[in-house]
Amino acid sequence: MLRPDGRLNHDLDGVDKGPKDACGVFGVWAPGEEVSKLTYFGLFALQHRGQESAGISVSDGERIMVFKDMGLVSQVFDEPTLNSLNGHLAIGHCRYSTTGASVWSNAQPTFRATASGGLALAHNGNLTNTDELEAWLAERDASQQVPHKDRMDSTNDTSLVTAIMCTYADNGIEQAALTVLPRLRGAFSFVFMDENALYAARDPQGIRPLVLGRLAGGWVVASETAALDIVGATFIREVEPGEFIVIDEGGLRSVRFAAPDPKGCLFEYVYLARPDTTIADRRVHAVRVEIGRTLAMECPADADLVIPTPESGIPAAIGYAEASGIRYGLGLVKNSYVGRTFIQPSQTIRQLGIRLKLNPIRDVIEGRRLVVVDDSIVRGNTQRALVKMLREAGAAEVHVRISSPPVQWPCFYGIDFASRAELIAPGMSTDDICRSIGADSLGFISLEGLVASTGLAKRTLCRACFDGVYPVEIPAGRAAAMRVAQGGKE
Repeated sequence: MLRPDGRLNHDLDGVDKGPKDACGVFGVWAPGEEVSKLTYFGLFALQHRGQESAGISVSDGERIMVFKDMGLVSQVFDEPTLNSLNGHLAIGHCRYSTTGASVWSNAQPTFRATASGGLALAHNGNLTNTDELEAWLAERDASQQVPHKDRMDSTNDTSLVTAIMCTYADNGIEQAALTVLPRLRGAFSFVFMDENALYAARDPQGIRPLVLGRLAGGWVVASETAALDIVGATFIREVEPGEFIVIDEGGLRSVRFAAPDPKGCLFEYVYLARPDTTIADRRVHAVRVEIGRTLAMECPADADLVIPTPESGIPAAIGYAEASGIRYGLGLVKNSYVGRTFIQPSQTIRQLGIRLKLNPIRDVIEGRRLVVVDDSIVRGNTQRALVKMLREAGAAEVHVRISSPPVQWPCFYGIDFASRAELIAPGMSTDDICRSIGADSLGFISLEGLVASTGLAKRTLCRACFDGVYPVEIPAGRAAAMRVAQGGKE
């Protein structure tokens, strides 16, 4: 049940897209339950991880049904559609494109027929050795006398992995996965399925999150614990780095396909994950509050009021207010229904820019010296517009405080940052950036302070976007190609 759609998304000119994660994944094995609806609600909880497309694959033990389309989860699925997706296991995906265009053919889960059935796969992350994998697939196709040009019907690395696995599926998906997974490099949290089993795998570095939960009579795998909560599943543990899990009528089996070398994404704690999610035994909200406390100690300000940039700046702003003794207040209102839009805004609307998403409460901020806490600065456009808007609303001073260090480097593991040429921080001092955005002062938390706030060892975290130290080697050609795919220029 596949429905092509040609709609494209449009961003507002002059306003940062902000950092976006590649996607959210969800899988459930629960005979007797409405697995399509469980998957729908799981994806609903993961909507913040991807807003361009959504899809669900369901198996009834005999065939796999796939439904996917462009748009939010609530736009893609309705009650009749979910009622038609019957089965005992399902996987789901919500996507934000980092590699591959934002078009229907790149929506997930991907699906391919195998010699004995089918394979559907959903992926969070980005692979870094796709050139090597494409050569491997071409060689495999040549040996099997399969027309290689007919293999790829989309432009993302998920389809590439699906195609390779299918060429090794003669002895089942489990054996195919154990052949393919050790050859993959980069970031991947996979959920995939055939007609009878649910599978999950996480890269040896565990860059992107993946957790395991228990339902009465079933199992759930998801990007975040918040998705377990919404479907009533009990959190069991994280899927370990380098672990491959199989869930079927025989229960759960776990295999190590690679030695673990944990390098979880530090930016999950800053922005990407929901605040009610737990990662590495740390509740994200509590970590963000601690980040705010550290930020207040490192970057104090003489001000009357601390306000957050909703929603992501709220926990850090609370921590900043607690540590500084400056009163916390709500000075900006966010329109919760403005996200990525399918409607091309007019020139007049473009000029309003950030006001579509945020609006100041004049009675709260007029005449006051403000500390404005935000999670990151990418290009600087949003902060520039925000500072101007607050001044127009009567703020006496605007002191911007950022709960992450300057973003200096692009991400190759599944976050859609700008290319390095588009980032504001490289080559500019904090004072330069402050002048650029028009603030009275600007302060970033230090990398050391951010890491300390998580309570985790620095060696277990990927900090590449802040310090340029990539835990998985990025081939030069791949880095150039991905920068272009992310909107940069060579």
